[in-house]
Amino acid sequence: MKAFIALVHREYIEHRGAFFIAPLILVGVVFVLTLLAFSVHRIDSRFSGQLLTVVPTWVFVAGFAGLATGWMVYLGFTLFFYCADGFAADKRNNAMLFWKSMPVSDLKVLTSKLVAALTVLPGSIFAVALLSILIMFGVAYVTTMIAGLGSVTLLGSIALIFAQMALVFLVVLACALLWYLPYMALVGAMATAVGRWAIPLAVLLPTILSVLEWVTLGGLHPFATATWRFLDYRSQFPVSFDYLERVWDGTEQFDAGTFLADFLGKFDWTQVGFGALFAIAAIVLAAEYRKRGAIT
Repeated sequence: MKAFIALVHREYIEHRGAFFIAPLILVGVVFVLTLLAFSVHRIDSRFSGQLLTVVPTWVFVAGFAGLATGWMVYLGFTLFFYCADGFAADKRNNAMLFWKSMPVSDLKVLTSKLVAALTVLPGSIFAVALLSILIMFGVAYVTTMIAGLGSVTLLGSIALIFAQMALVFLVVLACALLWYLPYMALVGAMATAVGRWAIPLAVLLPTILSVLEWVTLGGLHPFATATWRFLDYRSQFPVSFDYLERVWDGTEQFDAGTFLADFLGKFDWTQVGFGALFAIAAIVLAAEYRKRGAIT
């Protein structure tokens, strides 16, 4: 178990630039730009403070949701390139013979990479994301104080919104990782065989599969097949917007428990299970390839 934890830690050390340092620098740059915007009067603190006081709940919930969505998009791109690059790193940097000499199986090495992609690497992004949102909330509250509209009640409401939205963010992020697990495993497995060529292949693979079905079974065109419809469904994160639309319309107050109950109740857990089985099969096959013929 200690060896496996060390392998996961190795993945974090080797890729912390993209998953921790770069996001942290980005947060610092945005914070400095925000301070400059207020200091040179590019933003009217009195107007923004009044706006935050008139609709405080909506502004903070929407702001948290917007930033969290942006960070999840960033995480999606970095995980895609991590799987395409990290699974082939040992072969590319001539470290394969070293790992072959260690009492660590190929399956354990590849599994550690996938576990890192599901835990410590997105965990770093999550921590930085919360820091960035906390800074945003702090700037917003200071703005209300400058406008003479800050209060202990407003501060308590902001803290409650942050706690609720952080819980929502964590649950949605975990579900997103489980939903896209088969994609990560597939890209990583292909990278084990073809290295960085897994990036264009992962983009072309859905089209190739759909065209093959169209050629063999027929259809209106290559993008009107059962394969394409299934891949399109699996590519879109299943989020129910019924409750959120009521919140945005102002007909209902946002409540984390209500949202999570609605979200988790409508989540396609059957597809998550099938995706997990596919991911396991892909990693096992990639480990067999790495063990039998990956050294070049």
